[in-house]
Amino acid sequence: MQVTLTKSQVRALWLKAQGLSESSPFGQGAKATPKAIKHLGYVQIDTINVIERSHHHILYSRIPDYKRAHLHQAQSKDKSVFEYWTHALAYIHTDDFKYFLPAMKYRKAHPSSWFSNVKKEDVQKVMRLIKKDGAISIRDINDDVLVEKEHEWASRKPSKRAMQLAFNGGDLVISERLGMLKKYELTDRHFGWDKKPKAATAGEVLDYEIDRGLKSQAVITIDSIAHLEKVPRKKELLKKVEVRVKKGNLVSVVVEDNEKTQFWMEPEVYEAHASEHPEELVHILSPFDPLVIQRKRFHMFFDYDHRFEAYVPKEKRKYGYFALPVLIGDKAVAVLDLKTDRQNNELLIQQWSWLGKHKSSKNKKLIENELERFEKFQLEK
Repeated sequence: MQVTLTKSQVRALWLKAQGLSESSPFGQGAKATPKAIKHLGYVQIDTINVIERSHHHILYSRIPDYKRAHLHQAQSKDKSVFEYWTHALAYIHTDDFKYFLPAMKYRKAHPSSWFSNVKKEDVQKVMRLIKKDGAISIRDINDDVLVEKEHEWASRKPSKRAMQLAFNGGDLVISERLGMLKKYELTDRHFGWDKKPKAATAGEVLDYEIDRGLKSQAVITIDSIAHLEKVPRKKELLKKVEVRVKKGNLVSVVVEDNEKTQFWMEPEVYEAHASEHPEELVHILSPFDPLVIQRKRFHMFFDYDHRFEAYVPKEKRKYGYFALPVLIGDKAVAVLDLKTDRQNNELLIQQWSWLGKHKSSKNKKLIENELERFEKFQLEK
């Protein structure tokens, strides 16, 4: 079976799957945070704080009454989410921990060259400390023999990289964040496990990645469900997708004006597919938002090629240092370069760029109203 969709229909389906087509798709209060993370599959973490950091921003975009404390509660008290690697470091629902155990096992057996200087005794030291004293951060270790930095982001304390290595291997978990300061705890003790869950098989992990994409994207490609993955991995996923197509669990999709790209979706989603005209909500999105982070896909359906220009020389920037795409309904209408002036308690508009023919007094008013709400979120203590 093959179906045909317009770009507008795919946009509507994708926005609905992303929780951006209605105002409170995951409910309200603290419980909405793990629910949103579960649905999206993961929420990317980033350190840049020109405005509120990306993980909080992504959740705010989908949960109108979101508070930073909600994510802290989910991670450190309820333990319903944890941190690990997807295409970047991210928050993931604890229900999905088993799907990451094979990656943890692999990273433990095959650490990257970044950890080549980590000594076995460094890892043993931090594990002993944490076992004895409970969760610690790098600031709690005061007896390291300092070394020279090999990288701008590195630490002079060998124990920091030792904790990162143990985290990658699944022996430690980030139990709490205080700003961007991470506290590490023994994984089993943090979750109260006698032993870790049974690891998913290789096939189960592939199925998980497909299901994660279908839930959060509705209409998928191999590239969209395997963002930044290598070709062999994509080939494995393609085989799994083809099996689902043969069984009738997925249908092939042709998207108008993108006939050369192979898409798939679940037949029941097609039969009940979203309206072409979602509610005209206004979203000021993080450049790390799951809707935006896959730049080619975002460009394909929203006709806007987002540029992340924080590392681009000022004279070569088009939209600004930390440009944020703005959606009204299912259209990308503007790009705002914003900065939070925390000292003077105000949100600064560094640059406002209209896209296409979307400049209008109506759109300007809608964006200004959302900016008022966005500023309150930025300045919340």
